[in-house]
Amino acid sequence: MSQWTHPETAAIHGGKDHSDPQRALATPLYQTSTFAFENTAQGAARFAGEDEGPIYSRLGNPTVAELERRVAALEGMEAAVATASGMAAVSAALLGVLKSGDHLVASKAVYGCSFALMNHMLPRFGIEVSFVDMTKPEEVADAIRDNTKALFLETPVNPNLEVIDLEAIGALVKRHGLIGIADNTFLTPLLQKPVQYGFELVLHSATKYLNGHGDVIAGILCGSSERIAEIRGTAIKDIGGVLGPFEAWLILRGLKTLPVRMERHCQSALKVAQWLEAHPKVKAVYYPGLESHPGYRFLGGQMLGAGGVIAFELEAGLQASANFIDRLELFTLAVSLGDAESLISHPASMTHSPYSAEERAMAGISDSLIRVSIGLEHVEDLVADLAASLDKL
Repeated sequence: MSQWTHPETAAIHGGKDHSDPQRALATPLYQTSTFAFENTAQGAARFAGEDEGPIYSRLGNPTVAELERRVAALEGMEAAVATASGMAAVSAALLGVLKSGDHLVASKAVYGCSFALMNHMLPRFGIEVSFVDMTKPEEVADAIRDNTKALFLETPVNPNLEVIDLEAIGALVKRHGLIGIADNTFLTPLLQKPVQYGFELVLHSATKYLNGHGDVIAGILCGSSERIAEIRGTAIKDIGGVLGPFEAWLILRGLKTLPVRMERHCQSALKVAQWLEAHPKVKAVYYPGLESHPGYRFLGGQMLGAGGVIAFELEAGLQASANFIDRLELFTLAVSLGDAESLISHPASMTHSPYSAEERAMAGISDSLIRVSIGLEHVEDLVADLAASLDKL
């Protein structure tokens, strides 16, 4: 049975290679840089693509290949290529499909390093980029030109948790023959599948929920077999941002618990968001699971859950907000998400510091915004930690 109806089953059994003669239950770790050939004819056949066996781990590794198959299956896509980081997946997607003279339309709010790549690096290669408010499809339509080649977005948006209508934007992608690229890190394939709305490439920082344990830096890019083969043979092979087999092995281990982890992340995040929204010292809470959030209307359709990330602002100045963060004991001050530990960060000075103050304002990222990633601790302990610090505000 190659296709599994339920993601809980696919996360454990999807993409497994049953050719291991030892029949190991856990995926074998092929911790090797290169692979020996039986003879020169076999080596020549592999380089010619006539034999699918491994050659060299920069070009492909059996452990990494199983991770690629499993994530592609979860996304409902044909193939995937694993990368050395989430940003390696972003750069592979963009450099793999764009060339000098092309135009890219991107969401005005994205992860800080994605913004830096698009705003500072791509123009050096003759690629134009327009940043627009993708919660307004009419602005996206107005930004599309004759030389527009691709469109890039995240949803929910990092860090302000705006939700973009994938159906509306996907319709524009199809109408204009664009390559739609979606960063699906925040929700994972379990809660959202952009391919259903016409997005050709879907990527993740696998560092986050896919791994889930804070001990790996990795990325993965999913797409059609043809598109992924093209990107693997150019932007991955020749630039070299490949994932090592040990990192892939760790993520494969993490994937087995992804469904139960995401269920817990979502449940706890909703409870924390509701508690924050009711607190008199909290100015605003941004979480799509709240009925007050504009993105709530997408729950049950585009999104099967609201994820584990919350953003909020306090009824306090910047220094008082910083003091609030520094007083917390259970939340760890760190710039990631999707770990078992609950994390807290200040986007303006940390993850989104590549934006200028003016660019952050245009992207809707206030200097007082606080972002939290809700982990797997008991939710009552998380609330108690937030309450103790807010009491001293």
